[in-house]
Amino acid sequence: MASETFVTFPGGKRVDTTIGNHVIRTDQPVASGGEDSAPSPFNLFMAAIGTCAGIYVLGFCQKRELPTDGIRLRQRAHFDPETGVLARVELDIEVPPTFPEKYREALVRVADQCAVKKAIQAQPAFEVKTVVAAG
Repeated sequence: MASETFVTFPGGKRVDTTIGNHVIRTDQPVASGGEDSAPSPFNLFMAAIGTCAGIYVLGFCQKRELPTDGIRLRQRAHFDPETGVLARVELDIEVPPTFPEKYREALVRVADQCAVKKAIQAQPAFEVKTVVAAG
């Protein structure tokens, strides 16, 4: 099974992708020649990790009718100082003092089920090629 998206270049350093009925816009920071009109592709990648974990946390709370006020995920990216490559991602699920202690570790377990994280850990193969579009 394959899913398909289309990537286009609307001008400047902007690169957009169309996924179904949605367009996700990206741009580069001003320091990299962009206009900073949208997140960079790498920032969207990082946001996908956090929001994926977040949807699992949200679903857990909603299923148990636990309030989500005051819950947030804090994500930190750590890079290898020699290569600049992403080396570690930390996710802290911040809960208010009133959040039931008996569910705190369960939140960690559900956030750990994030499909984006699992896809990264599976180390999928990448195949990049040039094809000539039908005229």
